[in-house]
Amino acid sequence: MINSPAKTDPVLPSNMGRVATAFLCFALTVLAAGCHRATSTSGLIPVYFQTDWYPQPEHGGFYEALLKGYYRQEGLDVTILPGGPMNVAEQQVSMGSAQFAMGSSDRILEADSQGQPLVAVGATMQSDPQGILLHADSPVHSFADLDGRAIAVKAGATWFEYIVRRYNLKSAREIPATYSIANFLADPNYIQQIFVTSEPFFARKAGASVRTLLIRDTGYAPYRVFFTSRTYLEQHPDVVAKFVRASIRGWRDYMQDPSVVNADLQKLNPAQAPEQMQFTWQALKDGSFIDTGNPADTGHMDPARWATMYSQLSDLKLIARPIDPASAYTLAYCDAQ
Repeated sequence: MINSPAKTDPVLPSNMGRVATAFLCFALTVLAAGCHRATSTSGLIPVYFQTDWYPQPEHGGFYEALLKGYYRQEGLDVTILPGGPMNVAEQQVSMGSAQFAMGSSDRILEADSQGQPLVAVGATMQSDPQGILLHADSPVHSFADLDGRAIAVKAGATWFEYIVRRYNLKSAREIPATYSIANFLADPNYIQQIFVTSEPFFARKAGASVRTLLIRDTGYAPYRVFFTSRTYLEQHPDVVAKFVRASIRGWRDYMQDPSVVNADLQKLNPAQAPEQMQFTWQALKDGSFIDTGNPADTGHMDPARWATMYSQLSDLKLIARPIDPASAYTLAYCDAQ
């Protein structure tokens, strides 16, 4: 099965009311953009890009490319569509509602094995910033220490199935995750799935001393990717090349200086405070999530890592039917940058 979007989407801030209000604004903005597109005479090629959550620094490079006009310089009129907890980007791309979207390499492989012909065309992040959040004095210091403990995990989280098998966790218990750190703050023994670019900020702001463990350190290390459909790739390879080129250029700029884009993101998503966005950007930089510390790596992917991910998913029996993992991605565009 394709895992639920909630599995890999960044969690909501604690202030749900402001996020809901912001999302309504996003929806109205998208509708307005759609009306404008219908009558556009710019001569640019219209492209819809579906993100995986509300506007945030994890999308910064795409907004950088939009604000600096990199997409327009390539002849593209790009509309960035915000995601949310109910958004299924794979379906939108498969149906043609969006030409590109954000996802992860494990989900692309699972989708392809189920007959959704999706192709990753570049890496948004070289590794996934998902992990688990622990209180600083927790006796858990490695994933092997999770045996016998309850962990709040998003439903259908593949990484959890992987660590249960790898570390032989006979009595680790999966409990439902929430879009909040309230339970964590109230319970000194609470352990929950998080993004290291997000929840630690809120926990520390609330006065908690915390530690994190990154899932990538277990050997389960999907890329965060942006993808299109195989049909669109075959019919519009020039558009794909333009979109990848402008996006990678935007990410390289954003990781040098996020100030202009973060100010715009704060307007689009008022639930985010400037200090929160600065924390996220710094976490992306310090963790080498975008470029492994080398800007030249931005967007690039390694076939060996795709093959490893496919093998891991096969071992977990999450591949519906055998496929060639190389059919789920292309290096033709990201390696050209």
